[in-house]
Amino acid sequence: MAPMYSTDTPITHEHRGMLLTLARDSIREGFETGRALTVEPAQWPEVLQRNGASFVTLKRPDDSLRGCIGTLEARQPLVTDVAEHAHAAAFRDPRFQPLAAHELEEVHLELSILSRPEPLPVASEAELLAALQPGEDGLILEDGVHRGTFLPAVWESLPEPVDFVRQLKRKAGLPSDYWSPSLTIKRYRTESFGEDER
Repeated sequence: MAPMYSTDTPITHEHRGMLLTLARDSIREGFETGRALTVEPAQWPEVLQRNGASFVTLKRPDDSLRGCIGTLEARQPLVTDVAEHAHAAAFRDPRFQPLAAHELEEVHLELSILSRPEPLPVASEAELLAALQPGEDGLILEDGVHRGTFLPAVWESLPEPVDFVRQLKRKAGLPSDYWSPSLTIKRYRTESFGEDER
């Protein structure tokens, strides 16, 4: 089994730049071939070869969302994960039309590399709200077929824990006041960076 990327050992500024360039190159490949860029992990720095879970976000010039796709589980090399999710965020986010060629130079990209999600054992919404660390925690809620996640970046638009949790329930297809013993909750952290930080 391949070693997993850990946010305990943050990637360097140089590696961040490499991943952002890779993400944009994969979108360009999508315009040319209809597929994500094929990546050879062995040709990349060792830390980027490790299995990693990523989200790729596209933002318009006004900072509004243009696409966001990712995964919560590290199942493939980080470079492969980023290339595939960049392509998917541009062309397969069901909330948006596929990216048009003229938009490519307008959008800016942001990457979030996830830590391994850890169970958050709480017995009530009040306990959950008390345990959360706003601005830091990403959250996964799951109950049966219902599942949703908010990246830590969502705290910027939902800074109050009660709003963060209740909107996430709605995203998962649950009532905002829902609570059940069968509800499972996990939290994670991200290492996030974007092209505007270069």
